[in-house]
Amino acid sequence: MLNKLTDAVTTRIERAQLLDGPGEKLAALVMPLYTKPAVRHAASGTALGHPLHPLLVTVPIGAWTCAFVFDALGDEKAANVLVATGIVTAVPTAFTGLSDWSYTSGAERRVGLVHAAANTVGLTAYVASWLARRQGRHGLGLLLSTVGMSAVGLGGWMGGHLAYALGVGVDTTAFSHAEDQWTDVAGASEVRAGELAQGDLDGVPLVMTRLADRVVAYADRCTHRGGPLHEGTLEDGCVVCPWHQGTFDLEDGSVVLGPPTRPAPAFEVREVDGRLQARRVDPRSLRTEPVGR
Repeated sequence: MLNKLTDAVTTRIERAQLLDGPGEKLAALVMPLYTKPAVRHAASGTALGHPLHPLLVTVPIGAWTCAFVFDALGDEKAANVLVATGIVTAVPTAFTGLSDWSYTSGAERRVGLVHAAANTVGLTAYVASWLARRQGRHGLGLLLSTVGMSAVGLGGWMGGHLAYALGVGVDTTAFSHAEDQWTDVAGASEVRAGELAQGDLDGVPLVMTRLADRVVAYADRCTHRGGPLHEGTLEDGCVVCPWHQGTFDLEDGSVVLGPPTRPAPAFEVREVDGRLQARRVDPRSLRTEPVGR
């Protein structure tokens, strides 16, 4: 069956350690592009509430697909414009994709490298196609577009594997289930203002601190790549993840600064007889019928 073949291919890529060297070199090259917080925030798509890259991908792919349609209809001018549109919009698409990829490691980084390589081949073919079309060599341009679309299709398949099989860009707490009943998590004296403390809600780690009027608790797992928030720092009423400096507002768990795109899951907290109790109220079915903690 086809799925056995595709699984075999992706598994080989995931385990291909020979890709680690090129991956590390590329990461070292591109990571300085995202050091400024504002750039990191924008490229990650934090303001949207989910990664920006998948949204932008639709533009060049849509343009190049439509170019095929107009080529078939004999409208060379429209096809040429659409090929150029795809080329131009592929640049910000790649920029956001590299941002997401730069935070990965291991199998995710290897698959992402192949994904990027396939798309680079596709983009190069489309640039060559546009140049050929500009010179009036429309037949060659159409052939190069076919090569480009084939490479982009392969890249898209690898991108789907990154998102849906490896979970790159997915909230790392999406399937985490916590009790909706009040459960003892820590002693009240253990949670102090200006410090980050740990709690445990029936196996779900919490990060806790005391604000002026209350104790707050959030999942002790950054929604971006799963970093332990209790090892982070407190800055201006926020907790900063120690891994990639994602910043969450302690008032409500919202993301103040990317690369995370999803808020930190919040828990209700109350104090009873010197002990802190917490619970999670969440109506989403994937958490009430979890696949695992």
